[in-house]
Formats: sequence, structure tokens, C-alpha cells
Amino acid sequence: MPLRRVLSLRAGGALAALMIGHAVSTPAFADTIEAALIRAYQNNPQLNAQRASVRSTDENVPQALSGYRPKVAVTASAGTQYTDVQSNLSSGQTLTTSRIYGVNAPRSVGATVSQTVFNGGQTANRTRAAESQVSAAREGLRVLEQTVLLSAATIYMDYLRDSAIVEVQRSNTRVLEQTLKQTKDRFNVGEVTRTDVAQSEAQLAAGRTQLLTAESNLTTTRANFRRIIGNDPVNLAAGSPVDRYLPPTLLAAIDVSLLENPSVTAAMYGIDVSFLQVKVNEGALFPTLTLQGSVQQSYESTMSIYRSFGASAVAQLSIPVYQGGAEYALIRQSKETLAQQRLTLEQTRDQTRATVAQAWGQLVAGKAQVSSAQSQVTASEIALNGVREEARVGQRTTLDVLNAQQALVNARVALVTAQHDRVVASYSTLSAVGRLSPQVMNLATTVYDPSVHYHQVRDAWGGTQIPDGK
Repeated sequence: MPLRRVLSLRAGGALAALMIGHAVSTPAFADTIEAALIRAYQNNPQLNAQRASVRSTDENVPQALSGYRPKVAVTASAGTQYTDVQSNLSSGQTLTTSRIYGVNAPRSVGATVSQTVFNGGQTANRTRAAESQVSAAREGLRVLEQTVLLSAATIYMDYLRDSAIVEVQRSNTRVLEQTLKQTKDRFNVGEVTRTDVAQSEAQLAAGRTQLLTAESNLTTTRANFRRIIGNDPVNLAAGSPVDRYLPPTLLAAIDVSLLENPSVTAAMYGIDVSFLQVKVNEGALFPTLTLQGSVQQSYESTMSIYRSFGASAVAQLSIPVYQGGAEYALIRQSKETLAQQRLTLEQTRDQTRATVAQAWGQLVAGKAQVSSAQSQVTASEIALNGVREEARVGQRTTLDVLNAQQALVNARVALVTAQHDRVVASYSTLSAVGRLSPQVMNLATTVYDPSVHYHQVRDAWGGTQIPDGK
């Protein structure tokens, strides 16, 4: 088989695994990029840890709601005491001495219930702030979900790219070995010089180095694939872009990102939390009204009293006048934090606009690069065939053939890289917009709903077990 056909067929098979925009049959039981995204979404330990963090944040709400509820305390005491009391009693001109002494065992049991009636709105504002913290934590979870899904899509395409490059370099090495053999045969019959043989040997050595580098890169990518997705890559199907989920224009994409990007919405909730913290600190300047009721049953509290019972109901009003100025400092501090959070929101919006514009530009360039790389491969194949034919009639040297062959290899690598970049850019743009999620992409998986745990614990009045039973 002619050498040009060897390279074309072998390298073409490697490229078929990554081709996009063409009808490529999917092998039976092939792993797909959608399945890889599902595994990463379900099993990524970093994502599961963030979900646990959100569940932890949910507990801030019942903690804040506890300010509305009464506080009950039960006390009990028991012991022994020795009493020796001597007293003088005067009756007219008579002075009588009385002495009480002995051992008794005092015992008591009591209960106290206290309820805050008014505290300057601190409980209400703490509750609303805790709810905003929960919402911000959920948006932070969405940020990490997008990061994990983007990493999964990227590493999937990285493995396709690197495995295709390995196959291209391996095919190139086989062709260079055959070229060296034929060059030596021609040298033995006096058709070429020793220089041609040396050039073929040098090109083969360079090709083997490129193959080793590609295999090393593939080994690293395989390890990262398992780290992010959770299994070794086996029989991967071609990846495809997700342009269909994107807005039609750059301006529309920016508008959507300012509403749906979780980094922006998390910053918005951060403003709510800071604003409510100002209100909580201002509440310290208001009076506090509490009601307290208590009962107590005592036995043998003294030598002369065997049993006693008491009950009380007290309303207490506390009006702060001056507490050293700390409360005013907290108010000023929280207002500065609120101003900082508002500036952070503007910064996040600016960064989101820039990220969307950058990702959109890479996506547009990626589409053009794929077309250009395909044309480059076609032209390089034609050029290599022409150089080989010219070399047969003495119009080209062995070095010309080797250079043309390397140009074709470079073109194929460029095409593989461009196809990889094209798909990754579409996922990056979807992430920048804020739509890289299982719901938008219709992934066949159960979507984690953080509100389930929230409603399980929000109104809990007690208990130490978490909803999963631990």
C-alpha cells in the first residue's frame, strides 16, 4: 500500500473518534459525554461536600427561629445541712433563750419559663438573614455544580483529543519507519545519499519523541478523568457542542448571565444578608421585654420548715442607655460591610460580562478554527501526495517529503485540537451564562434539591438526628 494511503487511513481512524458536525456511528455500549456528566454530578466528592455545607447552612434558620420560642429550665437540688441557731426572745421583763440545732436534708425542684416578647426586631431580622444565607449557599452550590460539570466536559474532551493525538503520532511513527526502510533500500542501490538516510533517521527519532510525549499527556489525562468523573475512560463516543442551549446573540447572553449566573445571584443575596445584619445590630438600641414564670417546691429548707411552695410571674423591661459604645461601632461596621457587598455585586457583574464576552469570542473563533483546520488537513494531504510524486521523478528531495509529511501530521493535530476547543468553548459559554446544569441540558439524572432538607429542619423544635438518620 502506498505510504500516503497508510498515513491517511490510520490517522483518519483516530480523527473519526473526535469529529463533530459529521454523522459518526456510535459504537455499542460507548460511553457518552452526557453519561460522564451525570456520574460527575452524582459522585464528585467536592460537589457532595458542598451539598453537605448547604445542609449545614440550613440549620441557621431554626437557630434564628428559636428566638421566637420559649425557654424552659428545670432545676433540682438535694443535700444535707447542719444548723445550730440560738436566739434570745424578750417578753416584758423576761428574757428567754431559744436554740434550734440538728441535721436536715433540704430538697427542691423548680421550673422556669421565659419568653421574649420584644427585642427590637432582632429575631425577625436574624431569621430573614438566615434565610438569605441559605439562598446564597444554594447559589454557591450552583457555582460549584457548573464548575464540576465544566471540568467533566473538559476532561472528557481532553481524553478524546489526547488519545486521537497519540494515534496520529503512532501512525506517523509507523510511516516514518517505513520511509526510513525504503530510503535505506534506495541508498543501497545508489539512488540517494547518506544524507537522505540521516534525515529519515532524525525525523523518525523526532516522531518517536512526539509519540512518547503524547502518551505521557494521555496518561495524565486518564488519571484526571478518573479523579473528576470517577472511572477510567473506556470506549468514549464523540463529544458534541451544546450551542442549542445558548442565547442566540452575545448581547442576549450577557443579559441572561446578569440574571441567571449563580455568582451574580449569590452576590445579591449577600447584600440582603448584610442589610439585615445592620437591622439586627440596630435592634440592640431598642428596649427588650421578656415574661418569666417560675414555680418551686421545697422540702426541709430549714429545720423549722418542712415544705414550701412558691410561684411567680414577672414582666421585665430592659431599656439600654449606654453600653460602652460597642453597639454603635457594630452598626457602623455592618453598614460598611453592606457598602462593600454592593460594590462586590458590581464587580461580579462586570466580571460576568467580561467572562461571557470572552467565552463567546472563543466559541465563535472555535467554529472558524475547525473549518480552517479541516481545510488545512485536506491541503496538506494533497501537498504530501504531490511531493511524493515529484520525489519519484527526482524533482523533490527526501527532506521535502519528510517536511510535507510532518506538515500533514501537524495539520491533523491542529484539527483534533480545534474540534476539542470547539466543544469545550460551548460548555464554557453555557457556564458563563449560568445555564450549565442538569435541568437545562436534560440530563437523565435525579437533580439534587436542597429545599428538601431545608423544609425537613426549618421548623424542628428539637432532636439531634439529621434527616438521613445519623
